[in-house]
Order: sequence, then C-alpha cells, then structure tokens
Amino acid sequence: MKKTIFLLSLIFSLSTHAQQHHYIAPTDTLVIKKLAQWQSWKFGLLMHWGTYSQWGVVESWSICPEDEGWTQRNPIHGKTYNEYKKNYETLQTTFNPVKFDPAKWAAAAKDAGMKYVVFTTKHHDGFCMFDTKQTDYKITDSKTAFSVNPKANIAKEIFTAFRSEGLATGAYFSKPDWHNENYWWPYFPPKDRSTNYDPKKYPQRWDAFKKFTYDQLEELMSGYGKMDILWLDGGWVRPANTIDTAVEWERGITYTQDIDMQKIAAMARRYQPGLLIVDRSVGNEFENYTTPEQQVPDKPLSYPWETCMTMAGSWSHVPGDRYKSSGQLIHTLIKIVARGGNLLLNIGPDENGEWDDTAYARLKDIGAWMKINGESIYDTKPLIDNNNNQLFMTIADNKNAAYVFCLQDPGKPFSISIDNAALLNFKKATVLGTKTTIDFKKENNKVILSANATALQGKYAVVVKCTR
Repeated sequence: MKKTIFLLSLIFSLSTHAQQHHYIAPTDTLVIKKLAQWQSWKFGLLMHWGTYSQWGVVESWSICPEDEGWTQRNPIHGKTYNEYKKNYETLQTTFNPVKFDPAKWAAAAKDAGMKYVVFTTKHHDGFCMFDTKQTDYKITDSKTAFSVNPKANIAKEIFTAFRSEGLATGAYFSKPDWHNENYWWPYFPPKDRSTNYDPKKYPQRWDAFKKFTYDQLEELMSGYGKMDILWLDGGWVRPANTIDTAVEWERGITYTQDIDMQKIAAMARRYQPGLLIVDRSVGNEFENYTTPEQQVPDKPLSYPWETCMTMAGSWSHVPGDRYKSSGQLIHTLIKIVARGGNLLLNIGPDENGEWDDTAYARLKDIGAWMKINGESIYDTKPLIDNNNNQLFMTIADNKNAAYVFCLQDPGKPFSISIDNAALLNFKKATVLGTKTTIDFKKENNKVILSANATALQGKYAVVVKCTR
C-alpha cells in the first residue's frame, strides 16, 4: 500500500488493461462457491497496523530507498538511511498498544454492515503481528513491549473477535520482507523495493526465502482458525513471465522473484478448503479477484473486483489525518456495488491500539444508513443503464426487486427517465424503509420515476425500490 493518491491513480489506469486480459477464473468448485459468497458480502474492513504507528508515518515505505513521495523520511528519526532504518526497527521494543480491544472494533464493523475483515499480519517491513516461529521480529517476541500482554498474538485476537461477530476473515500478507536477510541480503545495500540480489545468481539464498515465506503462510493457514481470504501484497514479487511491460510500474521490477505460488496455494487450501487467494496485480490463477486501489472503476468489470480504499488519507495511522465524510463513503459504496464490486474500507489503529473517534462516527453513520437500505446492497448485481453513467442501480439476485439510488441531496424534487429493459418488468416504486410511493410510469419503453421534495427524505442517499 502506498500513500500518494496521484500515483495510485496512474498505476490503476495503467494496470486495468493488463488485469482485464490476465484474469483467470477459478475451477475449484469450493473456490467458485466462496467467490460467489464473497461477492454477496459487498462491504469489508481492512486494517494497516504495525510498529510504524508510533511515529505516525506511512506503513513500511519510509525504509524503502526509492525516492518517491510516500518514502520520505523525517530526519528527526535518523539523519542517514542506516540510522533511520535501525531506529525504525527498534520501534519493536517500544510497541505497546495496551488499549487494544478487538471486540470493540468487531462490534463497530458489524454494526456498520461490514461482512469481512482483512488484517495486516505482516507488511513489507517484515514485522509480524502474529506469533510466527520463523523470526524474532514479531509482536510476541520478548523484545517487544506488548509481548507480556495476554492479547499479544494480535492477529489471532483480531480474527477470533471478528469471527465471534459473524464476519469472515482474511489475512493480508506481504510477499516481500525487507527485514529478512534472504530478501534484502545485508551483503548488498537495498537498492529499491525488490530483492537486492539476483535470485538466479544466488538460488540457495532465494530458496531459503521461499521456504521462510511458505512456512509463515503455513502457520497462518493452520493455526489461526477458519480463514476465508489470503490477501497477498507486494506484486513485484512474481515470476518474470507475469511481468507486463505495458504497465509502467512493472517495467521497474529488477529480478524475477518466483515464490512458487502453486505450492503455496495447494498448501493453503489443504488447510482452508475454498480459500480465496488474492495475489494482487499478478493476474494469474491465484488472483481470484482484483483489487483496484483508492479507485472506483467507471464501469462494471468483467471479473470479480474489490476497491481497497482508506477512510482517511493514509493507510496507516497519521495524527490529524482527514477523514472522508459519511456521505462520501456511502456514495462510494453505492457506486462500487452498482458496478459489481466490493468495498474494502481501511482504518489505521494508532500506537495505543485505538481507532480515531471519527472512524467510529463514520461507521455509525454508515450502519444507520445500511439498516434502512442494506437490501439494495447485499445479494445484488448491477442493473446497468447504458445512457447515463451517473445513474446507479442494482437488482436483487432473485430478480424480485430493483433499486435506484438517488445521490442528490435528499428533500429535492426527483424525476428521471430510465432506458432499461429489466426495469420494465416492474410496476411500482417506493422509498426504501418507508411507505412513501414514487410515481412509476412507462413511456416509449422507458421507466419514468418522479417524486416531490417531501417524498425523498433521508440522510446521504435515498433508495427507490421497484417491485412487481
């Protein structure tokens, strides 16, 4: 995950074409079933959390030697790169989020209408938020201040708490590991985000890294309860034959970095049958759905997809960060669902293990709206209007209801002509959550919906339900 929205927009615009041509639908019947379930969930929570929250800096990227907007280092934490990286890794010893209460997070997520959670078990910096046996750079090591806490195995506590609220669980895991000596070999200085040696030239070292990765993923898949999603980040760790030189950022991949996804996927699904695997941006059989970042595609896509987006400005906790408004977040959810996707909304906990009060307030507002209008979101598919890209509609999976979203300010007169054959199968319309009737007419193979100002009362967005 990166911080600069402009570059993210560029990356997405350049990678969309590649994703469209590289998506490979799963053939495993259990994966197909789970993918259909996932597509009905629509709304999930992503959390970026690690030792970096103590400084309030971008997750991991400040120790990357690339000169990019999101990799900048504050000299108060170290005047040279080596000093900065040493101080960054020493954050392990002071990380002590004593206010960590995953049950509170899970309850808030459920109340907001979220159906699944994806948690960062390890980001690119290599610090593990789970009790791995493969490294001492982890939350449960004796050097970590929080290790004496009964809730020290943070990933397990989060997965357990969210499952107890009925949410599905997903493990975010970074394929690159900038702390591991077999990824960034100390013999060479790190040069960019990629491994700093040629795996073909030093195959034994790369094999050691592959084993390390496999063993960590086996721990997560076998020891942390039922897992629904394995969400793999760090798309530059990939075989050379998957690099698309038409995509700008992929042209910068230094070496082939094949970690044997075939072997990893087979192992993961032995422990977790039907597991969805999201090998982000690689575009092969192990990318069961795609993940446009901080973007909403301008039309439905031909494959399963999920927008991952920050609730505030950054993926990780930044003091004083600006949060998107409740209306903006609800409108984003509507646009994504009406185009066939899911929204994975990110919140970054702080160094004490708390969310900002604003995050709770936003979730409460979303939840209040979802309690009235959730049927227009869950278990629906897009109902496309070919003549108006600003018109957002869904249809229930059982085809017995269609929903038209009014994103204008509630309380204003409403009139719209819809050229949609599927909508002609319906006969009447009401405001969802009320008994208010909307004028429903059919003229020249179009449906005309209209209402006066008093009919469309509600916060953020009003939904018109069409029935037979």
